[in-house]
Amino acid sequence: MKNSLNRPLVSIISVNFNQLSCTLAFLESIFKINYGPFEIIVVDNGSTIDPEKEIMTKYPGTKVIKNNRNLGFAAGNNSGIAVAKGKYLLFLNNDTIVDPDFLQPLVDLFENNSSIGACSPKIKYFDRDNTIQWGGSSGISEFTIRGFARGGQELDLGQCDDTIETELVHGSAMMVPREVILDVGLMPDLYFLYYEEHDWIERIKAKGYKIYFVGNSTVYHKESMSIGKKSPIKTYYLHRGRLIFTRRNRKGWKRTISLISFGILSFPKAVLAFSLKGEFDHLKAFWSACLWNLKNSNVSAQPQLVANGDGSYSIKNATRQEIKIFT
Repeated sequence: MKNSLNRPLVSIISVNFNQLSCTLAFLESIFKINYGPFEIIVVDNGSTIDPEKEIMTKYPGTKVIKNNRNLGFAAGNNSGIAVAKGKYLLFLNNDTIVDPDFLQPLVDLFENNSSIGACSPKIKYFDRDNTIQWGGSSGISEFTIRGFARGGQELDLGQCDDTIETELVHGSAMMVPREVILDVGLMPDLYFLYYEEHDWIERIKAKGYKIYFVGNSTVYHKESMSIGKKSPIKTYYLHRGRLIFTRRNRKGWKRTISLISFGILSFPKAVLAFSLKGEFDHLKAFWSACLWNLKNSNVSAQPQLVANGDGSYSIKNATRQEIKIFT
């Protein structure tokens, strides 16, 4: 780990679930970065095979936090937050590979502007030559409840090399200052997967912080390695999260418009598409996501980071749900 007394400590947090080879490749790229000091925290979400021994053998100094079951993306990252020591916390998916020089521009952004609450680098597809996945975002549509990715699916010709204010971060790679987390709170673990980072950003913005995209920092994303790019689990949590996000973050007429739009446009479209394709496992997952939101009237649950008085932290009132499997 390259060190400099003039640079702040960065805590790099990544969640692993039955993807040891993917996590090891991720760690290999991290240990080649041209920045220091940093600490690496791998949170294992109850993998079938304990990854700690192999991780510690190949990458000594890595902190491995072991949850006894799969708590999802948000709760997994929250476990890392509780033990992190850095001035800045960087959340990276274990299915990412980083450029050696990616970290310094992110740190510089915060060091030069205390009004910024979160940022993400440029995200490019790992397995698609020079193609952008995410280059910032104008936010989530009131009608479709979907985010728009600037530069998405485009060849990288330098059009997203700028550093600009944006509305969202990308959950696969996002940095948040420790002081912002202490001010705003933990990532909402009610979601389990999808939309939790968007909800978090809404609360960060509500506190008056700005959100930025950093185009001279690049991370490569393999995408959906843990659950698959097209699986019923993804269908369930994506639609479940979309509705939870609307219920938690839209008020008044905006909430009404979003829910009506989902009911008269998104709902029949999804049912028809899954039915015509014969994807009845996805149809079941979609129905279950909608029913969950109908049955659960209260979606305000929020985990709390509590100081123990000795410099350590505990997490209180965590949702602690388990993943839903469709067969």
